[in-house]
Amino acid sequence: MANGTRERMIAATARLLQHRGYHGTSLSEILAESGAPRGSLYFHFPGGKDEIAVVATRTAINETTRYLHRTLAEAKSPAKAVRTFFEEAAEVMSESGYTFGCPVAPMILDASGGVTELEEMCREAFDEWTGLFRQAFVEAGIPKKRAEALSLLVEAAIEGLLLIARSYRDVSPILTVAKEMEATIKAAMPETARPRKRAPGQSATDHS
Repeated sequence: MANGTRERMIAATARLLQHRGYHGTSLSEILAESGAPRGSLYFHFPGGKDEIAVVATRTAINETTRYLHRTLAEAKSPAKAVRTFFEEAAEVMSESGYTFGCPVAPMILDASGGVTELEEMCREAFDEWTGLFRQAFVEAGIPKKRAEALSLLVEAAIEGLLLIARSYRDVSPILTVAKEMEATIKAAMPETARPRKRAPGQSATDHS
């Protein structure tokens, strides 16, 4: 039960931080959102709001990192992985009622509440995410300098698109750019690294 209460508080804090930022999230709202007993917050998080904000943000970052790593590993190409990443972000955005967003963006926009650990964590998250994209692009044969630029382009695009989708309550911009990003990355890959299209009537085992 204790662990369940702690996990509910972390999840509730992550949701509130995404919606309202650090300064707009209060301890009373965290308790109300999580349904946790009033005395439980300082029992689980002696550091109060700063501590639970750090834990909630780190948890959300780790979830995003694991998902991105898995998507890149399972896709047939990094171009397809990026499109899948964008499309599934659009799906979650729609299902969440347009409340889903990047776990670190609200912290940055809200100046991280002046919490140094949060500021460092946000920078490290962007470094890790762009690093995962860059590594996948380089492994697909894209030159390192070009891979670096593309990784920044992908990260900048998804961050901006999440904001646009929430503003318009419409995921179509994400889906439109998903196709463009796939085409851009595919064009940067060596011809030999691109998934080959099967000719009409050609079987998967026909290599002639």
